[in-house]
Amino acid sequence: MREMTKGANVGLADLSDDAGTVIASLSWSSTAGDGDADVSVLLLDAGGKVRGDADFFYYNNPSAADGSVQLLGKTPTDGGSEDRISLDLTAVPEDVERLVVAASRYGGSRFGDLDDLRMTVADRSGEVLLGFSIGDASVESAFIFGELYRRGTEWKYRAVGQGYETGLAGLATDFGIDVDDEGENETADGVAEPAVGEGAAPAVESAGPSQPLPAVPAQPGPRTVAVEEQPAPAPKRPRARTAKKKVTLPAVATKSLAENDSWRAARLFPASNLKSDKEREVRATSVLLSVMAQVPEFGRRLTAAFGAPAGRMQTFTEVSLPHGETPKRPDGVIRVERAGKLWTALVETKTNGNALKPEQVQNYMDIAARRGYEAVITLSNDVALEGSPLVEVKTDGRRKHKVALWHLSWAEVAHQAQMLIRHEGVGNAAHAWLLQELLHYLQHENSGCHGFQNMGPSWVPVRNGIDEETLSQGDPRAVEVVESWERLIRQVCLRIGGELGQKALPVQRTQRGTTALSRRAAHADRLCEEGRLAAELRVDGSPGTIGIVADLRTGKLRTSVEIPVPEGAYPLTSAKRLMRQLAEAPADLHVETLVEGQSGPRGTLERLRPEPGDVLPRDGGRITGFRLSLFKSMGATRGNAETGFIRSVDNAVDRFHSHVIAHLAQAERRTRRATAPEPGDAPAPAPAGA
Repeated sequence: MREMTKGANVGLADLSDDAGTVIASLSWSSTAGDGDADVSVLLLDAGGKVRGDADFFYYNNPSAADGSVQLLGKTPTDGGSEDRISLDLTAVPEDVERLVVAASRYGGSRFGDLDDLRMTVADRSGEVLLGFSIGDASVESAFIFGELYRRGTEWKYRAVGQGYETGLAGLATDFGIDVDDEGENETADGVAEPAVGEGAAPAVESAGPSQPLPAVPAQPGPRTVAVEEQPAPAPKRPRARTAKKKVTLPAVATKSLAENDSWRAARLFPASNLKSDKEREVRATSVLLSVMAQVPEFGRRLTAAFGAPAGRMQTFTEVSLPHGETPKRPDGVIRVERAGKLWTALVETKTNGNALKPEQVQNYMDIAARRGYEAVITLSNDVALEGSPLVEVKTDGRRKHKVALWHLSWAEVAHQAQMLIRHEGVGNAAHAWLLQELLHYLQHENSGCHGFQNMGPSWVPVRNGIDEETLSQGDPRAVEVVESWERLIRQVCLRIGGELGQKALPVQRTQRGTTALSRRAAHADRLCEEGRLAAELRVDGSPGTIGIVADLRTGKLRTSVEIPVPEGAYPLTSAKRLMRQLAEAPADLHVETLVEGQSGPRGTLERLRPEPGDVLPRDGGRITGFRLSLFKSMGATRGNAETGFIRSVDNAVDRFHSHVIAHLAQAERRTRRATAPEPGDAPAPAPAGA
């Protein structure tokens, strides 16, 4: 790997023979666990300006129609998160000279609050070619990490590291985007409305109600950014509005014409007659690959992360390939053609709790290497973790051709289908219907594609050891349980993120230099000592980080969130306001007052509603916030049955988010709307004598 310094450049062809498609990754970490940023990509012409509306890519405008740019989303890392971008350089239009890769923060946050700011570029096989670390970030709220630019027929990378205190608006100005401080085109909600018609441009909603981001007018010429001085009180992610309407499923299901509930709708992919694991694997592979080939947005979404180019896709099942004396039959083959070149991946599928077999995967890696194929993709209910591969394979370093091994979980497949048909949209109604049928199949009890569903063989011995107080620190079984817990939490994030259409990630609170293995070992030691598994989730739009604690000694699950109190607010006013926000929350919700330096009063919502003052400390201690918690009995078994631990965690998170978090977020939005000044309102006069 080539380590870059600020201002240095290098030709990608000097680092890899196959850099036509690359994966750019932006990463950062935070000891507090709550650091985040949004990536964006701008395509620039020879004059260093964007050519038009379609040259700006961000969270809710994630991909180019020609496949040259696709934002792949965030993945958890040891100490934070990594945002990956697929760049198909062979598909970049000829009049585009540069691709600028940037990131921005919102709500008054600065890059100096984050650690380990870094950009890497990997080739199609996943091998990291270069890395660039930014060590001088301070008050900047936007950063250009790097750029890829043409030199003749070659693509080169330059390490930029340029920051902007003025955020995304300041960065955008450098590329021909005018800043509109007047906010003339804003609606009452503070969102710039796009023009209607074929040429209408995407408008990007604010990162908060008082800090709108770029809003691009329909006519040619400079784009518009509406900016106000005050940072947003709560983060809100950008949302694109485009003139070209995409199809999503209706929020309310169409009324059924069936005479009674016993009638079952006809399905394109029936699953009720599946009997054996082999039938499930064959059916699941064929269903998935056929939909990938027929719905370009979906096929591209899944394969771009594996270095596939944007092009015509065909898929095959049960292909016989020679291998020694006995031919091998991978479950599937994916081929993508672009500019006369083929990209090929072999697919090995497992359903139910069946584990991938290293010998099988090794055979397919060897076949792919001999035949010049690019990748082997494994697909199962397991969720891959950093530092803990699902299968170990050997690669022959003497071979010039590299084969990449990638893993995809059924939970990720369902997540991507949900994001497209419920939130982002696809090209036409037929594509939406196909994805809906796929999603219905994956969620059917007989499909075997339900995601991570077993805490593993160490679960029962560890629980018994905790009950009997015989589990000692350093026990490898505790580490296995911690890994299963981490897989479960990542799957919860995928599911809830797909349902809400929001980014959801596990929070990692780790010190710099901590590896995944050492972090899990420390968590396992705490499990042995305290008998608890703990995790945190960060969901966009939520008022705080959601905590989950599974206490194996008491058999209870606790879901919680901490709500800070504004500086200088009157304690009783804060308590009454909280009770109003929780008017529709469950009566058994526990409210605990967070008092500086000591524990505060606590009680159930049922008891505190009539007397909000009971939640205030008697000694007048300074209140810093409130912790809201729901408790639930956890399942005893290790699986995903009604009485299983995994099902109980899913239900606990769902109940807490829908009955507590959603109401808090809704109340916060109502409060902001009620206190926001109307357009054209004059500022309130200062008090006499001020």
